[in-house]
Amino acid sequence: MRAGAGALALLVLTTGCAALSGGSDDGEASRRTAITVTPLDGARDMPPELPITVGAVDGKLTSVTVRAGGQPVPGLFSPDHTQWRSQRCMAPGLSYEVVAHATGPGGAADRTVRFTTKAAAKTFAIDTLLPNKQDTGLKVGVGMPIMITFSQPITDRVSVERNLIVEASKPIDGAWHWYDAKNVVFRPKQYWPAYTKVKFIARLAGIRGADGVYGKQDYVREFEIGRSQISVANTQTHYMTIEQDGKQIHNWPISAGMADVYRHTTTSGIHLAMSREDVTVMTSPDAGPGQAGYYQTTVYDTVRISNSGEYVHGAPWSVGDQGNSNVSHGCVNLSPERAKWFKNNTLIGDPIVVTGTKRELEPTNGWGHWQESWPQWLKWSRLRDAPSDPL
Repeated sequence: MRAGAGALALLVLTTGCAALSGGSDDGEASRRTAITVTPLDGARDMPPELPITVGAVDGKLTSVTVRAGGQPVPGLFSPDHTQWRSQRCMAPGLSYEVVAHATGPGGAADRTVRFTTKAAAKTFAIDTLLPNKQDTGLKVGVGMPIMITFSQPITDRVSVERNLIVEASKPIDGAWHWYDAKNVVFRPKQYWPAYTKVKFIARLAGIRGADGVYGKQDYVREFEIGRSQISVANTQTHYMTIEQDGKQIHNWPISAGMADVYRHTTTSGIHLAMSREDVTVMTSPDAGPGQAGYYQTTVYDTVRISNSGEYVHGAPWSVGDQGNSNVSHGCVNLSPERAKWFKNNTLIGDPIVVTGTKRELEPTNGWGHWQESWPQWLKWSRLRDAPSDPL
């Protein structure tokens, strides 16, 4: 999906026709086939965010060859071959050469144009892109967002967002959401369909991100959505159900946050599995050694679900409370055997929904992106939602 944009449309030029006088028996001006090119021949320091356009006057283009820094520049002809447009904007700091040929009633025309683009004061790149092979794996859960952190602040968000393209083997509606000048996240309107193949393309080379700041390179990331697994932990009934592909496969007793104080209350909302760990050392976030409330505990078979220290994990010490009482510092406790199964059978990006508490998961707490309604999500998108491009 190219957010908010459809297929590339050729720009219709309104340049004037060239009429040249010539001798004739009846005194009428003879018309000649001509070629127009934008930018103009000899232009220097052109803004890179502009396209290259070529037009034929009183004829049709037979060929257009464009090279930048010695490399070919792709483009598209209009259906009637009277116009050509580069598929992408120009890149900064390069010398361009356009060679065009046309024929028409007025004969043949040839044109060669050379110009340069303004150099970038800075470039921007993608610092982090999730999902990836190392941190999440390339088979992920139905709730997995596409998350980008840029190396430089982006002020021309329309230009950048227009070039973030999501292709999917099953149709989805989705949109990008800017959390700040460096972080943008894509999620579908609803969970991804299970077993969907996804290809993300960031066509950022030469794209303007801010005044004098242009994209350094393109990026491509392919990943796959696995089976649908959605877990719902009810802190009031003290049970967690697990559904795979719409069928309940488990209903397990749990213990959640004791809620004696706010920080010990498990957050309600749509969490996502953020990591899976065999061993995690948990330390009290607000008390040090020797202070009241301090603890340091080693736990096993953990699935992280927020940035505020919440996990689903094995807790042999609370097995007697699981199914009837909430006694944890905020995590969702399972028996060791069930926790091991859960860790081994969870994909990063699987939704883990917690219900029954008065403490809501914040959208910026970990990957709480599904906490915002669709209208709320779209408020921070520059191009709004659009269907995915076919893969």
